[in-house]
Amino acid sequence: MTHTPRPPSVAFEAAENEGSNPTGNPTLGDMVAARLSRRDLMQGLVAVSVASEVLWPRALEAAEAKEQTLAPSPFDFAELSVAPSSPTHHVAEGYDADILIRWGDAVLPHAPAFAPGKPDAAAQKLQFGYNNDFLGFIPLEGRSDHGLLVVNHEYTNGELMFPGLAPRSDKNADFSAVTREIVDAEMMAHGGSVIEIRRNGGKWSVVPNSKYARRITADTEMTVSGPAAGHGRMKTSADPTGTRVKGMLNNCAGGVTPWGTWLTCEENFNGYFWSKSAAEPLTLEGRALRRYGAPAEWFAWGRFHDRFDAAKEPNEPNRFGWVVEIDPFDPTSMPKKRTAMGRFKHEGAGNIVNGDGRFVVYQGDDERFDYVYRFVTDGKVDPGNREANRDLLDRGTLSVARFHADGTGQWLPLVHGSANKDGQVWLNEANGFRDQGDVLIHTRLAADLLGATRMDRPEDIDVNPKTGKVYLMLTNNAKRKAGDTDAANPRAENLFGHIIEITPDGGDHASDTFTWDILLRCGSPRIATVGATFSAATSENGWFGMPDNCTVDAEGRLWVATDGNSPKRTGRADGIWAVETEGRGRGTARCFFQVPTGAEMCGPCFTPDLETFFVAVQHPGETEDDGPVSTFENPGTRWPDFADGVPPRPSIVAITRKGGGRIA
Repeated sequence: MTHTPRPPSVAFEAAENEGSNPTGNPTLGDMVAARLSRRDLMQGLVAVSVASEVLWPRALEAAEAKEQTLAPSPFDFAELSVAPSSPTHHVAEGYDADILIRWGDAVLPHAPAFAPGKPDAAAQKLQFGYNNDFLGFIPLEGRSDHGLLVVNHEYTNGELMFPGLAPRSDKNADFSAVTREIVDAEMMAHGGSVIEIRRNGGKWSVVPNSKYARRITADTEMTVSGPAAGHGRMKTSADPTGTRVKGMLNNCAGGVTPWGTWLTCEENFNGYFWSKSAAEPLTLEGRALRRYGAPAEWFAWGRFHDRFDAAKEPNEPNRFGWVVEIDPFDPTSMPKKRTAMGRFKHEGAGNIVNGDGRFVVYQGDDERFDYVYRFVTDGKVDPGNREANRDLLDRGTLSVARFHADGTGQWLPLVHGSANKDGQVWLNEANGFRDQGDVLIHTRLAADLLGATRMDRPEDIDVNPKTGKVYLMLTNNAKRKAGDTDAANPRAENLFGHIIEITPDGGDHASDTFTWDILLRCGSPRIATVGATFSAATSENGWFGMPDNCTVDAEGRLWVATDGNSPKRTGRADGIWAVETEGRGRGTARCFFQVPTGAEMCGPCFTPDLETFFVAVQHPGETEDDGPVSTFENPGTRWPDFADGVPPRPSIVAITRKGGGRIA
């Protein structure tokens, strides 16, 4: 962790926000600035003509009314009134929001009761982990009231978990108070959980002693599969074969496959490694470490475990930053790191079965100025034979996106021996890539060479099952230069992010080309210099900043979770917003749920019948803006228990409609 003060929701993710892309590749800002759609131009002219308050342009409304058919909103709920901060969560009127499971609750049989403040790795290995992020619901026997919930546990906030620790965002903090017991407990709080859940009498609960229950940790043995398996850059003293890895790290967003497996994505793995001198750019490995921001030394793990010291085990960082596939139906199965899908700071695995039967996965690399990727399998999904899809993700083509100023784009294949769009720079040995394993282990370096478009923190990405459109969350980029902006894109220091809509050409998700548009520029529509583009129908409660996770439900409706809203930044807490994507209501948003003080909103996920909406509340009670420092002894809130001596506990919330029925 860098030792400079950070906003609360990025206290752990400090280095991801700095950006490690040194190339001069065009940015998305360059593309947006060059592209003037009718909507963008009119909105930009309004922005520069009003000093501080944006008056909704009636001319724009009239023009849109002529070309769009008036249709009712796809969302039907009473919008929640936003709050800057609150000790507890809030949901729209007419809905219940119940705690399903909390950090420290039992997952496996014989798990001991939660013991606040006591680091116990053996106990934590059996209990629900910390900072729940991605959620995926997998029905049992096709039912919406009974299924498996797969959960990522991204990282730990030691200062909220245990007494006597300073926040890692504190510039004066060090690791002197961190013991081996704390480190080992943190390692067991990472990874993921598989829980069986059931709805009875309208309420959800965890099925105790389930045969499916499982904890994945930073110590769980995993297989390396695909082109990088056994590669020389994957071998360590503990694993001379380069095919076995202990654990997964910083698992953020993810996905669920049509054959019922869990895709969990490793994001900020760089923060777990020590010995910054290992990243001296004298060798290819040194340059690669720099490009991934490693070692970042956010945790004290390298003090007690040699594998997290890059000076002692220089290849160990290469074994993280992958998509991991896990079979939730078999708790004895070995997770597989699918190297064909590339190595970077993965955020999301939005997927769809293409018209030709191949499986397509869209992925973001969550760092300022990094890229958007797509993976297309060689083989086809067999919907009637789950076993036939077991290793489908080991063979396919990974590509990186290039966005053009005219609203078109192309996918550049990251294949050994391939060239950039001009045929001038090749992924070959002359440029440091001896084979396909090199290309995938150093995916960022390969994408740099091909001239991919540098984006504003690509986070979650999902596919609309109704329209085939792809929605990409770009959280923010304060490093954007003023020279990247103009009247149509007034986003110098893009503090609030935006959402990109991608349409594959001909509806073919394996096509080499696509078109793109901006669905939303986020932030307050009332401040002209922000340049937000929410529709005129969006209320004061409806706008938001910093889109992060998302989901598109079975009806094709987009739901957006945020990360970074706060009293000081936007005057509202993070939460869930429903966003219209079609018709005259396109760009209209409304608030549905808000998190408690200091928390981040993660993991939106529905049951197939749309009668339950699961959300994940991460790091509740974390320090908010420049307010009082939040610690185990004095947290910002004690949600959800509100008991003396009990710290805030990341939890999953099950949202249902009072009296039953579909959400919204």
